[in-house]
Amino acid sequence: MFYAVSALTIIYFIFAAFLLRRLVVRMQDLAKQKAEDRTIKLEEKAERKKRLNEERAGLEDDAVEIFTLYEMTKEITSTITDDDAFKIFKTKLKEHVNFRECLLNDPLIEEDKELCHKEGVFTMTLKDKNQKLGILVIDGVEEKDRETLTILANQFALALRRVKLYEEIEKIAVTDGLTDLSTRRYFFERFAEEIERSKSKKTKLSFLMIDVDFFKKFNDDHGHLAGDQILREVAMIIKESIREIDIAGRYGGEEFCVVLPETDKDGAYFAAERIRASTEKTKIKAYDVTVNATLSIGIATFPDDSKTQEELIDKADWALYRAKKRGRNRVCSFGVIDYR
Repeated sequence: MFYAVSALTIIYFIFAAFLLRRLVVRMQDLAKQKAEDRTIKLEEKAERKKRLNEERAGLEDDAVEIFTLYEMTKEITSTITDDDAFKIFKTKLKEHVNFRECLLNDPLIEEDKELCHKEGVFTMTLKDKNQKLGILVIDGVEEKDRETLTILANQFALALRRVKLYEEIEKIAVTDGLTDLSTRRYFFERFAEEIERSKSKKTKLSFLMIDVDFFKKFNDDHGHLAGDQILREVAMIIKESIREIDIAGRYGGEEFCVVLPETDKDGAYFAAERIRASTEKTKIKAYDVTVNATLSIGIATFPDDSKTQEELIDKADWALYRAKKRGRNRVCSFGVIDYR
């Protein structure tokens, strides 16, 4: 009986130990599973944090890029010349990209195909629809910066297009559509500025009043289209005969006017005679006819003849009237008696 109880006790303890071991293993497995789950959650949390940081960094980069584009566009569109716009572009580019040299080549120059594939050189043709605005060449560019360069260059092209559009509008506003000379209003604004400059510098200035001889007869004989062509050719001769600092404009009808800064009466006579002689010897093809035109020119000089714009115009007009009265195709200066 004793032995039977002892055997049962032993079996009980063995079974209890087995169950206990199973329980310990189970608890260890649960603890291990919890540790693994915790590790996975921590890894997922770290990954989410990493993604958030990357997204934040990306957003910050995008914000910087957008701000840069905004600032560059804002500054460039406030300029009125290509050179000023390009200087701003280079300045902004240096803030974000390392390079050795940056050039904006003339749009008429063909793009160098070999240069396009040269290591470290970025080239891009800036276009406005089908019109070339220029060729951008940047030397010393790292590969990682090419995408940024492309974005900035495209934005620069848009800004440059606005500058070009402004220049075209400004030119239309101040340029006579037929002759490509200054409009009367713009011409007299510039004339007034030059008089003030002559006053401050105490220099002379001369004013030419030019009239195409017998222009009404040209129109009557050959038509207004032929007359317009004569005016275009005369305007071109005037532009080719004067200096860069001189200002030529269309006064109205067949009359033109020229301001000659820092020019006395003798110098003005020489310039006027050059215009008159060039016109006289030029054969003008006006559609189906070829004609010769001549000019009568009157000269007045500041401050010798007058110190005001209105009086200079009147006295040059008077000299022009005298040139016509004396046979046309000649130059007369106010206050100078010419017996030729």
